[in-house]
Amino acid sequence: MVKRWIKSKILDGTFQPYQKINSESELMKQFNVSRHTVRLALGELVSEGWLYKEQGSGTYVSERSTNEENTIKSAVKSIAIITTYISDYIFPSIIRGAERVLTQEGYQISLFSTNNDHENEKRILETVIAHRYDGVIVEPTKSAIANPNINYYLNLEALKIPYIMINAFYDELEPISVTVNDMEGGYLQAEHLIKQGHKNILGFFKTDDIQGSKRMKGYLKAHREYGIPINPQNIVTYNTAEKNTVIDLLNEKLDNSPEKITGIICYNDQLAMKILDVLRQRNLSVPEDISIVGFDDSFLAEISEVKLTSIKHPKSELGEVAANLIIELIRHTNSQNTKDMKRLESYVFEPGLVLRNSTIAVEDN
Repeated sequence: MVKRWIKSKILDGTFQPYQKINSESELMKQFNVSRHTVRLALGELVSEGWLYKEQGSGTYVSERSTNEENTIKSAVKSIAIITTYISDYIFPSIIRGAERVLTQEGYQISLFSTNNDHENEKRILETVIAHRYDGVIVEPTKSAIANPNINYYLNLEALKIPYIMINAFYDELEPISVTVNDMEGGYLQAEHLIKQGHKNILGFFKTDDIQGSKRMKGYLKAHREYGIPINPQNIVTYNTAEKNTVIDLLNEKLDNSPEKITGIICYNDQLAMKILDVLRQRNLSVPEDISIVGFDDSFLAEISEVKLTSIKHPKSELGEVAANLIIELIRHTNSQNTKDMKRLESYVFEPGLVLRNSTIAVEDN
């Protein structure tokens, strides 16, 4: 516990190289442990190169970049790719796109998944900093809410480890990012149904990720621009921990809506598949009874008997752009003359609507 706390403070930049850390007595009191325990923890951190002792003065943080381990590591070009998920949905395509570019440039790639959990993100960032990767491509965890790991990103900057963010970004850091115009995507979803005559449209939005909040903004904007009254009861929000409750929320809306629901907008295609299952169980046909629009144009959009109208996501192309940007950032960081190098900027993909047979026009009431 003592070791983990000290290492964490080093890796998030709280303890800087050559800084004196808490005394043995302070650590004993802080963790309610014996002096023997504290000395064991400090001794192991010294032997591992995290700390050094000065006789009669105290214990200090080592400058780890001078360690032999890091000298050896620097000979290997390495990139960390951190996403919320790895093996399912659109993430393999994003990763493959980045991998194609990076391997051609001679980089070794390490993949990490946060499972959209801040504690996992913290552990991964500690690993990335400890091993001094050349660069990082990262998808933010729960990007719509305050992040407890901002110090780690600031320490990446202090250590001159460049990073870019994909799909979303932490606004306070103002990083270079590669994203999709999610507000426009949400607008296109709603506009498509509105133009088909739908007025009572349910919208499902995952709001602990900024993508969901922006897609909801697009949904609202389309209703306003087309003069369709917005029913607050038609906006269904959920977060990562609540994603399995969405089905209950859908059934509740279908049971209790005073007007017939004719259209549903989904945060992504994964959610659309779950909603299709519920509608089948209720003997409702898509699109004859209810039209559905997904987001991401994933492989799921075409595997069901109902081919899903969806918003296009660049997937592998996003990964390729991210990989090229991180390579340029690394060159900037390593260059002795940055004056002649072009200024790197974030990239935003504009979405489009992919029409299939999950939507249909309705009669004007």
